[in-house]
Amino acid sequence: MHNLLRFLLKYHFVLLFILFEALALTLLLQNNNYQNTRFVQFTRTLKGKFYEQGMEIEQYLRLQEKNEKLREENEYLRNFIASNLQQQPDTFRKKVDTTHNQQYYYLTARVINNSVNKQHNYITLDQGSAQGVEPEMGVISSDGIVGVVQGVSENFSTVISLLNSELRVSAELSASGYYGPLNWTGGDYRYARLMDIPLHARLSQGDTVTTSGYSAIFPEGVPIGYVEDFEEKGGRFYEVQVRLSTDFKKLNTVYVVKNLLKEEQNQLEKEVKQ
Repeated sequence: MHNLLRFLLKYHFVLLFILFEALALTLLLQNNNYQNTRFVQFTRTLKGKFYEQGMEIEQYLRLQEKNEKLREENEYLRNFIASNLQQQPDTFRKKVDTTHNQQYYYLTARVINNSVNKQHNYITLDQGSAQGVEPEMGVISSDGIVGVVQGVSENFSTVISLLNSELRVSAELSASGYYGPLNWTGGDYRYARLMDIPLHARLSQGDTVTTSGYSAIFPEGVPIGYVEDFEEKGGRFYEVQVRLSTDFKKLNTVYVVKNLLKEEQNQLEKEVKQ
């Protein structure tokens, strides 16, 4: 308080001058239309410049985010090329063409509806049968697994989200190679549960969890998440808490995965079972 009084006493002339100038400017603008109009135009111009600069900064920041997302997606797809190609000896090729060794085909789709807070969550995509989408195709993002196509119309499709207690996928611990069923049990959308990992398997927090490839839906090595925690269950297996790599609240662009050899694999496995 003492310092404030000293400040006012020291600069009271300056403060009075600023006060009177402000009062004079206010009276001038209130009683003269020309000056008032010019002042309003000036403030509008100033606000416009401010908003313009703010918009440019916002667009620049979003551009960086979009470029980073595109970079991640391109990097993911490039790294995935090796697992998309069937490595077959030339002696098994009946003819040479540009697609003889391609096993997986990817179709870009946009998420137009999504839920994360139910026991059975579904996702709607803007691609359907007209674009080649079929039931039981896998869906992934640049971050990892998303779900499995369930229903298809001409231009839309519904996906059973990984955040659906009825969906199970075969997951593998990259460090050790052990695998087991993974599913979401409800609650926090960021975590799922990996079961049936034997007790002699070496586990560490942060270990990578990916698809095992033991199905005709997902390629091997698609990211699922990371080991968050684990505990012994029943004296024979570990139950592993997996932090999902896909943020389901930020899903926008996804990829529908078509296995070009799925029918052949399913037919062979069916014949063996019979």
